[in-house]
Amino acid sequence: MRAAVCVRAGGPEVLEIRELPVPAVREGWSLVQVKGAGLNRSELRTRQGHSPNVKFPRVLGIECVGIVASSTDPDLPDGTTVAAVMGEMGREFDGGYAEYALLPNSLLMPVTTTLPWDVLAALPETYLTAQGSLDALGVVPGGQGRLLIRGGTSSVGMAAASIAAGYGVETAATTRRPDKVDALTAAGVDHVLVDAGGPLTASVHAVWPEGPDHVLDLVGARTAVESLRLVRRGGTVCVSGSLSGWLIPDFEPIAMIPSGTRLTAFHSDDFKGSAGTTVLQRIVHQVEAGVYRPNIDRVFGLDDIVAAHRYMENDQATGKVIVVP
Repeated sequence: MRAAVCVRAGGPEVLEIRELPVPAVREGWSLVQVKGAGLNRSELRTRQGHSPNVKFPRVLGIECVGIVASSTDPDLPDGTTVAAVMGEMGREFDGGYAEYALLPNSLLMPVTTTLPWDVLAALPETYLTAQGSLDALGVVPGGQGRLLIRGGTSSVGMAAASIAAGYGVETAATTRRPDKVDALTAAGVDHVLVDAGGPLTASVHAVWPEGPDHVLDLVGARTAVESLRLVRRGGTVCVSGSLSGWLIPDFEPIAMIPSGTRLTAFHSDDFKGSAGTTVLQRIVHQVEAGVYRPNIDRVFGLDDIVAAHRYMENDQATGKVIVVP
């Protein structure tokens, strides 16, 4: 089989297309023919050498969709359409950047769908993270709260905007690039705020004088403290992204979290395997019905994985980048 192998830590050029043996099935694991895989910034960081437990060479890819080719689970017979996310895919064992992936049965989520493979591949990691984050914030269908998404043109930001629009929730989202305003509007965002790198207080208060009720912060370390000041007193901030890094320097919770304001987080590993199966199937149905509008920026072939990583690393994407074998 063909696979994109990260041979060492470094730039996009360390991803090499190689011919590898199709993995041998073993107890508790099933072979999946990969039909599509979403690209994620965590894979970029792993490739750069920022995942200390990862040993190279490694086939990256924390998610994929495809068809069970050889099963060891009677509940997942050959031919079943499945998705898989997280659970150390592409880290402790080879992931989705390949024509076949040997995956633990516990990670496989059976899905019934009529969606094309590239659209289905855009959903698992991105929409499960967005859904879990909105759940953590308490954003519900028909809710009256106001939602601010920081990092709105990231794949998770676009997915969260799509879900929130389906809920009927009033939403604002930030982008650093004025040329991406229309994409956010098309995703269902009511108020697009261009983030020039300075404080957002004036632009947010121009829309909502009392501040938003919920902030989904996908930028993370650089903006989380400001998000705590932007949200209305008693509101909630959920940090679910790390576009600006992992650590908040000199974080002082008592000084930096206003009294009564809540700070939470969501990690997509919480929705791996059976925990996410029902949620993902519901998301698929909503996409099929046209309620959610997944934004696919570009689809790359496996042979173009270097270009795909360079595209992602240069922040050129608005929405999800997909690779197909």
